[in-house]
Amino acid sequence: MKALLSSRPALWFLFLFNLAVAAVAPFAIDGTQGLMTSAGMGIVSLGAGTGLLRSRGQRA
Repeated sequence: MKALLSSRPALWFLFLFNLAVAAVAPFAIDGTQGLMTSAGMGIVSLGAGTGLLRSRGQRA
């Protein structure tokens, strides 16, 4: 499972999908639930972005 989640296509999907959901969630879901959804998805997106940057540094 770790190999699948650390592959570049999976990281790009996680990064872009969660970033899009984090941007839309406060407008689609009212109140605290929308803000918490946005924060959670943003954290996952940042983690995937960090993984992309780390793999880029190892490749160079």
